[in-house]
Amino acid sequence: MNKRDLIDAISDRLGDKKTATEAVNAVLETVQRTVAKGEKVAITGFGVFEKSERAARTARNPATGATIDVPASFVPKFRPGADFKALVNDQKKK
Repeated sequence: MNKRDLIDAISDRLGDKKTATEAVNAVLETVQRTVAKGEKVAITGFGVFEKSERAARTARNPATGATIDVPASFVPKFRPGADFKALVNDQKKK
């Protein structure tokens, strides 16, 4: 499922594609901006979006074998919630 499919699925429930598009865009933009600032976004039952630091490291170019210094960076991470994990594993909530 891509973004367009998600908007179509939500518009089927809401009955209006414009509203569904605005809602999806608003949620995604809010999550991205909040995580970029270093704050967590926790959606109960779904999961947690957060910013994580990746340490500097030395890597190897597979084509030449030369070593490359990779600088430290930040990456977004997602940790699924218990309800989401159970749904994916087709388990009933206890």
